[in-house]
Amino acid sequence: MRIVVVGAGLGGLAVALRLQGAGHEVTVVDRRERPGGRAYQLRDAGYTWDMGPSLITMPWTLEETFAAAGLDLHREVTLRRLDPLYRIRWADDERELDFTSDRDRLREGIAGFSSRDATALDGFLAAVKPIYEQGILAAGRQPFLRARDLAALLPTMLRLGAATGLHRFVARHFEHPRIREAFSFHSLFIGGDPFRVPAIYAALVYLQVLDGGWYAEGGTYSLVEAMARPLEVRCGAAVERIERASDRRGGAGRVTGVVLAGGERIGADVVVSNADVLSTHELLGRRPPLRRLRPTMSCYLLFLGTDRPQRKLLHHTLLLGRDYRETIAGVTRGKTLPRELSTYVHAPSRTEPAMAAPGGDSIYALLPVPNLSAPIDWEREARPLRDRLVADYERSFGLEGLEESIVVEHQMTPEDFRSELGAVLGNAFAVEPTLHQSAYFRQPNRDRSVAGLYYVGGGTHPGAGVPGVVLGAEVTAKLIEEDRARAPLAA
Repeated sequence: MRIVVVGAGLGGLAVALRLQGAGHEVTVVDRRERPGGRAYQLRDAGYTWDMGPSLITMPWTLEETFAAAGLDLHREVTLRRLDPLYRIRWADDERELDFTSDRDRLREGIAGFSSRDATALDGFLAAVKPIYEQGILAAGRQPFLRARDLAALLPTMLRLGAATGLHRFVARHFEHPRIREAFSFHSLFIGGDPFRVPAIYAALVYLQVLDGGWYAEGGTYSLVEAMARPLEVRCGAAVERIERASDRRGGAGRVTGVVLAGGERIGADVVVSNADVLSTHELLGRRPPLRRLRPTMSCYLLFLGTDRPQRKLLHHTLLLGRDYRETIAGVTRGKTLPRELSTYVHAPSRTEPAMAAPGGDSIYALLPVPNLSAPIDWEREARPLRDRLVADYERSFGLEGLEESIVVEHQMTPEDFRSELGAVLGNAFAVEPTLHQSAYFRQPNRDRSVAGLYYVGGGTHPGAGVPGVVLGAEVTAKLIEEDRARAPLAA
């Protein structure tokens, strides 16, 4: 079969590898100058920054993806295990928590806040284990095309408590507010409010303890490059529309290819969209279902190259401000910039000095902010926000001399997410992972009305994050193969 994959993000590349390995003729097209999508890379003056995901979990999902294409992940990419995975620091607390996959050391860290909570760790992990096994491993590797698929899973999820709120689930096990925050924030970095998403996302903690956290030498973009190498990837090729033939019976028809912005047509039996799921509807000439699918918040990204290292930062550091709950509610549902700043900071030169100029640091800061549904003038607000952020790092977290050490910097706002990535409302993580936008209620891996159209990426099932989109690529590739076996289109 001739297959066109729209978008060269991690999900698009993963599904293309699987389909090419199955013998199909696959072409990947992407609007940007290089592949990567949200997993892009920035280089300047001897500094290198990942612009999207930077922590790799569940590495076996990548091993399976490469193997499906006849490749060995570890021959293509060097992975280094990180220990600890990250450090959590609070603006109003001198204590910090190093999150490690070593249970004994993690328990010791928790004891620094609450001896009672330290004894609760094993019970929490035992409660989350079946949620991970049933909700991530089992459900995450099957499509949810029909309501009965969800109905079959729901009793198990209800019995395990996976449908309750994430923060509430965590609070059943831990009492200290800092520990509750440390074990529930993870959903925020796939676009979900910990106080509103289901407890199935507690599994994000379990998988980190089970499989650890990893760094790809050269940054996550080295993984993108390794995935793209054996594929036909056409960059600078923006898709203007997905073409389809009319259905004589009055249906939505079947895809026949894509038309690029310059007018070129690429014929296809199957189209897989790794574009923003909401913008894919626009490529079909239909309105995005914003009333049904709510996009996530956005992010403000700051990339700093400094002439000296900030030793208080680990490879991954979470810097959490005061009023944690209010801040999250503000960025996910509010209309103004947050008063308190909570950020994720990536300093890869801790593990790989070559990611920064000699003697310096390559620092990537991610601050969740409202998406473009909020009336924020980013041309006016970006610089003051940058200054607030740097000042807060110096004042609240002891990153002394940060401002004066900066020799090069770049930024990315929600406007850039919209213009560079085609993300509706400048969203950063596709579709919000609430209970009503998960599994059957999320964008399905196969379009429900247009034959031959499939989806992959953070906006479709099972969700965002590196393992989420890679597992989704497996689901989508299997659907295409099963559909081909039932009604073959081409040899």
